[in-house]
Amino acid sequence: MTAGRSELVAEFVGTAFLLAGVVGSGIMAERLTDDVGLQLLQNAIATAGVLIALILALGPASGAHFNPAVTLAQRLFGAVDTPTAAAYIAVQILGGAAGVILANLMFDLSAVTWSTTERSGADLLLAEVVATLGLLLVIFGVVRSGNTDAVAFAVGWYIAGAYYFTASTSFANPAVTVARTLSDTFAGIAPRSAPGFVAAQLVAVPVAVALARLLYPAVAGDPPTADETGAPAADPVDR
Repeated sequence: MTAGRSELVAEFVGTAFLLAGVVGSGIMAERLTDDVGLQLLQNAIATAGVLIALILALGPASGAHFNPAVTLAQRLFGAVDTPTAAAYIAVQILGGAAGVILANLMFDLSAVTWSTTERSGADLLLAEVVATLGLLLVIFGVVRSGNTDAVAFAVGWYIAGAYYFTASTSFANPAVTVARTLSDTFAGIAPRSAPGFVAAQLVAVPVAVALARLLYPAVAGDPPTADETGAPAADPVDR
């Protein structure tokens, strides 16, 4: 697969809307209630809904990765080449930043407000490894089961659940992590905390690929096909 204009636009737009959903719903939740638990619930449900809709809408255009971890996993499977993976990751990062800026502006905040929310510690880094590993296994597992129509719902509700069962609230996405440094609101992460999160997420990628090959030996070593994924050489993803 060589990325064309439509694929890159879909990845940019999809990641932008995803981050607008994550950050915007977090800002709205903060304004609706002072109950942190309720804020997290609202943020989780909104994120799941936006993610499901975006995967269904843009999956046929680009595979709806919206996540460098997914794109890197696809590169390891051989489903995309290196130039395509690099282009996808670049537009995902740019789209994520654009989405956060839009969310800030929609709520009458400065376009960029660097987050001051520190998220550090071995427990949170472990949580990001677990969250990302689980996300990738959900994606590749559901795709390889042949039930591609369920991928969007499986991914969306996995992320909603992982908001609660992981100590880090499941960023599980390097583009999301970088973008969330740009908003000092509910969903933000301080810039100096972001590199650790990104590293933990990337650690999960080869582990997930190895597990997918082990769990689905019938397709071990073979990149997903269009029939398997429902989109040209791509699997949908996360947050």
